[in-house]
Amino acid sequence: MAKPAILAVDDDFAVLNAVERDLRQKYGRDYRILKARSGREALDTLAQLQARTELPALFVVDQRMPEMSGVEFLEKAILLFPEARRVLLTAYADTEAAIQAINKVGLDYYLMKPWDPPAENLYPVLDDLLAEWHAHARPEYEGLRVVGALWSPESHVIKDFLVRNQVPYLWMDADTDPQARALAEAANQGVARLPTIFFPDGTVAVDPPILDLAQRVGLQTRAALPFYDLVIVGSGPAGLAAAVYATSEGMRVLVIEKKAPGGQAGSSPRIENYLGFPSGISGGELARRAVSQAKRFGAELLTAQEACRVEIRDPYRLVALADGSEVSCHAVLLAMGASFQTLKAPGAAELTGKGIYYGAAHTEAISYKDQEVVVVGGANSAAQGAMYLSRFASRVTVLVRGPHATASVYLVEAMKQNPRIEILAHTDLVGATGDLHLESVDVRNNATSESRSLTARALFVFIGVRPQSEIVADLVLCDPKGYIYTGPDLLQAAGGRPKGWPLDRDPLLLETSVPGIFAAGDVRFGTNHRVASATGEGGIAVAMIREFLRAK
Repeated sequence: MAKPAILAVDDDFAVLNAVERDLRQKYGRDYRILKARSGREALDTLAQLQARTELPALFVVDQRMPEMSGVEFLEKAILLFPEARRVLLTAYADTEAAIQAINKVGLDYYLMKPWDPPAENLYPVLDDLLAEWHAHARPEYEGLRVVGALWSPESHVIKDFLVRNQVPYLWMDADTDPQARALAEAANQGVARLPTIFFPDGTVAVDPPILDLAQRVGLQTRAALPFYDLVIVGSGPAGLAAAVYATSEGMRVLVIEKKAPGGQAGSSPRIENYLGFPSGISGGELARRAVSQAKRFGAELLTAQEACRVEIRDPYRLVALADGSEVSCHAVLLAMGASFQTLKAPGAAELTGKGIYYGAAHTEAISYKDQEVVVVGGANSAAQGAMYLSRFASRVTVLVRGPHATASVYLVEAMKQNPRIEILAHTDLVGATGDLHLESVDVRNNATSESRSLTARALFVFIGVRPQSEIVADLVLCDPKGYIYTGPDLLQAAGGRPKGWPLDRDPLLLETSVPGIFAAGDVRFGTNHRVASATGEGGIAVAMIREFLRAK
């Protein structure tokens, strides 16, 4: 940690130099001695200290300064550094002002100028104050800091990205923490622009694009090679399993992920029916282990990069990325998974990110401690989310459209036995209400047509799934919902080999209507939307890809 600072502020150049000289003579070895000729200049210095996560231990400030008095400066400074000790330099006539400032800004001491000799009139006072500061000071968090607001959609996007990619950061809420707001204002010319991100190197960014943020926190965003044996689009369980198996067998593999490893499963607070983890494992931890395993074998993982197009340039396949770059390969595995359906109810779009979240239980749960929240959905993801939320929220109401939840039996039983969870069957969400943030939801019983309103500070949505197959919708054969046909399902849907199929063989298991392009996991027609199934399909896909490469 950098040495703490002592900041001297005085508009009189001769006096300022004298203060600096005396401070440096006694404290220069253990403290950084800084000076400023105005309150505004001093606040700029404090903003730089905040950006570098450095601490000031002491302010020594002249009272009579133009534009901003010493007390006015201290009023602003203590919002940024409330632990710093405060000394006011006064002339004889300013004694009354100094006494009033003791209550106004918690002044620790005032010194009348001149203070010679410093060994008798300055150092003993400052020694006591600095000793007191060291006894109570808390070191600043030196990592990534995010100043945002709970009901800011932009702040939620940043938080969710960092959480899903397991990047450590300190969250500071500008709506509830005056010091956080003052920090954002100091970095943005007096305006609290949110979210403001403070990097450990002292630089600051306001609501940066996710790709830029990924680069700044050290995630790989560009491919190291122009050509790979296999390019995997998506890093859910299927994509990560394929990456592990393919690289362990010597293939050069690139994985492209537009959000975060783990896919939909990666946001699950706890998966308890996955083989080999009797106590359960979070989706994020499972993804972390899989990524580490794949990288150990040599796989590359691009994060915050979106594949926007797949092309055939025989004998190769090409994947174009949203940033304009391209990678070529022998084979492509489509493992983009599926996303949750968005709500169509009135008010839902306007309140997304302001209390309405898709998945994200792990990211936002702590923000709703002792609050009432609602979960929409009855499958495994919804049940896992409800169980996790119940650790924080005072009440979790689960809306299930059908007669009962469709989650695994152990999850349904766990919800029924949880006193904080209530399951409402035959219930549709028909509206969301709130001004600046979600306040309540309107629901209707689809069996009795009875309607009512539920208090809700947050709504977590886990309904339906939509395959993310848009980038190949015009390239490979899909069903009307967008699921990609493969293998035997493809032959059945096409009534034989698909139109334009160029090879004298049937499509391989998990191969699409284009040779060399395979699909696995939730994006594939016929999958059963389970983590274990997706993992298995990733392994099977690699076996089929090896067969395809041998034939080439």
